[in-house]
Amino acid sequence: MTKSLDIDWVRSQFPAFSAAPLQGQAFFENAGGSYTCRQVIDRLTRYYTERKVQPYAPYTASRLAGEEMDEARRRLAAMLGVKTHELSFGPSTSQNTYVLANAVRRWLKPGEAIVVTNQDHEANSGVWRRLAEEGIEVREWQIDTETGSLDPERLGELLADGAVRLVCFPHCSNVVAEINDVQAITARAHAAGAFVVVDGVSYAPHGFPNVGDLGCDVYLFSAYKTYGPHQGIMVIREGFGAELPNQGHYFNGGTLYKRFTPAGPDHAQIAASAGMADYFEALSAHHGGPASGAAAGGFAHDLMRAHEVKLLQPLLDYLASKNSVRLLGPREAEGRAPTVAVALDGDRDAEATAAALGPHGIMAGGGDFYAVRPLTALGVDLERGVLRMSFVHYTSEGEIGKLIKVIDSVL
Repeated sequence: MTKSLDIDWVRSQFPAFSAAPLQGQAFFENAGGSYTCRQVIDRLTRYYTERKVQPYAPYTASRLAGEEMDEARRRLAAMLGVKTHELSFGPSTSQNTYVLANAVRRWLKPGEAIVVTNQDHEANSGVWRRLAEEGIEVREWQIDTETGSLDPERLGELLADGAVRLVCFPHCSNVVAEINDVQAITARAHAAGAFVVVDGVSYAPHGFPNVGDLGCDVYLFSAYKTYGPHQGIMVIREGFGAELPNQGHYFNGGTLYKRFTPAGPDHAQIAASAGMADYFEALSAHHGGPASGAAAGGFAHDLMRAHEVKLLQPLLDYLASKNSVRLLGPREAEGRAPTVAVALDGDRDAEATAAALGPHGIMAGGGDFYAVRPLTALGVDLERGVLRMSFVHYTSEGEIGKLIKVIDSVL
């Protein structure tokens, strides 16, 4: 079994690395969206070329279209360790969260409360906070203003009176990047009688988690950040899903994966999403791991994370040593995702600095990244924002070296 990631094989699976316009460009804005793997592109092309008809009719092209959509749901659910009908697709994670929050609005009773955090990207926080307009109590689990961490003991205080019915938090933040212990937090919330919604958008690109093992009731992430098409993927466990009111057509209310899909799904992109399972299974098999399902997903996850941790630590060490930047989040690679945000000293603007990196072949971003609440809590000047450098498992060691060299030159 190969113990380290075969980076040449990995990059060969992504057509972007052989595209002429991208030669010499090191991609460090993966938190905004990843390159798409060949398997997804091939499936999308085939669907648009050979299957672009209404699915689930009896003629061949339509039958195959429906089968490919079903395949995507079945294989991704297996990889995530959940039942097939517990996985649904939507146009984006923001939209999936909005629909879910609307169902929760009708489910909650007077006197009940929800918990949100100020570590979140706004898309996973704003929709829940708006429930306060309906008379629902919204309690904020606040981060440490120095570290950006969420203290589980503070959550315990919020849960103490038994009024909380829902706890919403990120697997990791898109600027702080510390990996929260979903399993432990979920167990604490469940013990207090609350359901759990986890925003996995910033974690899932670094390896699909086994949602069944995590124990949370809802897990959301974006396929366009996990090497796939622009779809939102939502796992909602059948126990919680059955409690919430149907948000789809009334005649679809008996089917869990249709209950939270009020609009017609994007057939081609759902079918193409099976390409993500193709890729993760191929990644596992190439390195001597299991061939399919949750075992392959877990093997690929660990392989990806090990590579990322190896590349991340030198970057963190470098940034932590510079007086001209303030590194947000943990300084140890093991406990965080490779999404690295830094506040710049003086009056330096983060977006302008990101632009200055571009001519040197570094694609990065600057701004607030919809993380207004955590950045405010951490005392970051929102007008100047943060410089964010985010990478995934297809990033090479050479690209990390190039990033450090260019930052040193520009800053």
